[in-house]
Amino acid sequence: MKKIAVVGDGGWGTALSIVLSQKGLSVSLWGVFKDYIESVAKTRENTKFLNGVKIPDRVRMTASLEDAIDNADAIILAIPSKYLRSVLENLKKIAPKEALYISVTKGIEGDTLLRMSETIKELLGKDIKVVAVSGPSIAIEVARGLPTTIVAASGEIKLAERARDLLMSATLRVYTSEDVVGVELGGSLKNIIAIAAGISDSLGFGTNTKAAILTRGLAEIMRLGVAMGARQETFAGLSGLGDLITTCISPYSRNRWFGEMLGKGKRADDIIKETEMVVEGVTTAKSAYELSKKYNIDMPLTREVYEVIYKNKSPKDVVKDLMLRSAKPEVY
Repeated sequence: MKKIAVVGDGGWGTALSIVLSQKGLSVSLWGVFKDYIESVAKTRENTKFLNGVKIPDRVRMTASLEDAIDNADAIILAIPSKYLRSVLENLKKIAPKEALYISVTKGIEGDTLLRMSETIKELLGKDIKVVAVSGPSIAIEVARGLPTTIVAASGEIKLAERARDLLMSATLRVYTSEDVVGVELGGSLKNIIAIAAGISDSLGFGTNTKAAILTRGLAEIMRLGVAMGARQETFAGLSGLGDLITTCISPYSRNRWFGEMLGKGKRADDIIKETEMVVEGVTTAKSAYELSKKYNIDMPLTREVYEVIYKNKSPKDVVKDLMLRSAKPEVY
């Protein structure tokens, strides 16, 4: 029996633990807060992130990182992007070099502007076997066994296929890709557009506006992605358009909800203080804004979301500035 370690007891990490355990695999779920993970182990419910979903008894829970990864064949990294580096610092001393590392984090590191797979290789070693997994995958739906499709990407297709075979189940279908850059960027940048969609919803705009946000948002994601070496067609797939649609319309989307709060006039700092959950789009908005300047790519939606979050710009001024900016061809 294969042993799987899931590092991160948030919604996504817990959902994957449930799916893998239902396949009969040995799963260890690690959480950083000892009291909380012990409570989850006792009640078999992660009330913070997946309230109402029972976790199978065969999922073993621990606050010991060394215990979680001991003899693991695969290690799934489900840590928010802003905490990933610190967890990897602790992991690198004990990380098994032969294990398959699967990153399911959708973000871009704030200070370094590195993608998650790049951060993992920087900390654990360039020869580490890393696969990036992304796609339209609201955690609560995955945990409840609702049909979901995702994509596993690696420059070595055999590694992507290993991750596919590990994760594939009757409710979770996994495709493969060699475009790691595109898959990671699509999964990360869509969170910014979801914040814009949430702002639109709270301001009472309609489906015309939502369609414009999704399509123009996808266009600027593609422009940056291609400039960074991604394949354009990847953004028409699960990790691009697929994840974008889900995150912009789902009532469970943290990023869309965050945008709604911004649209209601709340300041970003206050919203963050009020929620225990990480909103990846907040960090990614700043990272993407910096990347757009680095690669000289026009990203108007990203720029305006950045201005609202970090400069306290009024959402109503954002709408005016976006609509009245200089005319352009649809494709540029």
